[in-house]
Amino acid sequence: MAPKKAPSRACISLHALNHDIVDGVCDQIKTISDRTGVSMTGPIPLPTRKLKVPVRKSPDGEGSETWDRWEARLHKRLIYIDADERAMRQLMRIQIPDGVKISIQIQT
Repeated sequence: MAPKKAPSRACISLHALNHDIVDGVCDQIKTISDRTGVSMTGPIPLPTRKLKVPVRKSPDGEGSETWDRWEARLHKRLIYIDADERAMRQLMRIQIPDGVKISIQIQT
């Protein structure tokens, strides 16, 4: 008798500047997991990356040195889900909002 092969898992990583949008996509993935009956781990919130950009207010260099400080926060989530064929087909049909980067890696 051949040894039983462990089910492969999919690692889904989500990145966006708005945490509400990322959480909405995570909720959609959780709904798919519940409907298909596959096990899901996550969403695991990864540390938020703060991108800071200081910009000089005056364009020509005249006057006092005044600066604007712009900041963008990159929110990241990590989800592990069993790579069931039916669940993966439904994952591919999710409407991903603009500004969300998603990557899916199948791990054996």
